[in-house]
Amino acid sequence: MSLRIDKLLANMGYGTRKEVKKLLKSGVVKVDDVIVKDPKMQVNPDEQVVTVWGEEVQYKEFIYLMMNKPPGVISATEDVAQETVIDLLEEEDKIFEPFPVGRLDKDTEGLLLLTNDGQLAHQLLSPKKHVPKTYFAVIDGEVTEADVTAFRQGIVLDDGYETKPAELVILKSGIRSDVEVTITEGKFHQVKRMFQAVGKRVVYLKRIQMGPLSLDESLELGEYRELTDEEVELLKSFQQT
Repeated sequence: MSLRIDKLLANMGYGTRKEVKKLLKSGVVKVDDVIVKDPKMQVNPDEQVVTVWGEEVQYKEFIYLMMNKPPGVISATEDVAQETVIDLLEEEDKIFEPFPVGRLDKDTEGLLLLTNDGQLAHQLLSPKKHVPKTYFAVIDGEVTEADVTAFRQGIVLDDGYETKPAELVILKSGIRSDVEVTITEGKFHQVKRMFQAVGKRVVYLKRIQMGPLSLDESLELGEYRELTDEEVELLKSFQQT
């Protein structure tokens, strides 16, 4: 894979294309120990060593981030009026132009994956793949075995759409119930609307798992970290049967 030296350096946070051109002109950029000044020069970061001020540039094409999304922040790349999950990123991560893989409602917390790997995002979001997503929810009302059965059969939502079977696990039942719900699709406000359909209301919702990836519980709300190589491999090789 080869790309222009100015694009490579801009992608790695060495400034805008304009700033990178100045950097190249100053003679501090070398490829395989040879000074490079031409911004159009093609380099292969897998095979060639690029240095700036004598320090090797560790090039990576893709970034994979796990965020514990806080409530009140929207799952979008930009918004004029509201804070987005991208606003929570450090500049060094923003330069990769990651985007959220799927959406969490504004008031929903928990696991959100951000990446610039379009192929992986497509794989995880494709309706054909049925990637399971698990949520912890607090419900206003007593959740019963009848609800478990109804979820397993598929729920008819307010617009007449019948959901695919979902797994509902009751952790605590009472006036307020704690549950875990696993769905394999992502209709608008789906978990909330499923409970609405059985006469109950979701008062707190947090995504704790997506496919093989579980939320890192050490992440505070609004914090994020890069996925490990193992986690990236798990996601890439995940096949739901």
